[in-house]
Amino acid sequence: MFLDAEFRYKQAIVVRTDLNMGKGKIAGQVGHAAVLASEATKRRHIDWWKPWFEEGQCKVVLKVSSSDELEEIERRASSLGISTAIVQDRGLTQLDPGTVTCVGIGPAPGHLVDRVTGTLKLL
Repeated sequence: MFLDAEFRYKQAIVVRTDLNMGKGKIAGQVGHAAVLASEATKRRHIDWWKPWFEEGQCKVVLKVSSSDELEEIERRASSLGISTAIVQDRGLTQLDPGTVTCVGIGPAPGHLVDRVTGTLKLL
């Protein structure tokens, strides 16, 4: 098993807890955010994406309690040049169509991701 200190790059997925999504719903939304943010980084920062992919795709899943907090996290990441991906639900099961559920951040150098998400708690 890898230790976090061995990773130079990481991805963070930040999930809203105020929506009271079921575990399966959260897992699906996190999966969407991870793939979308990874693909955005691959197009924009291949120099970040490739070493992240090769060292094991470190990712952490964190939580916020509102859409305002989620939007602020996304703004901070974007302002540092980190690729992001906002996930909006299609509204087929638990949520209304267009509900923003989570944001994928990076992958990017760990110190940059930590500047954005370092104070958040694990989901």
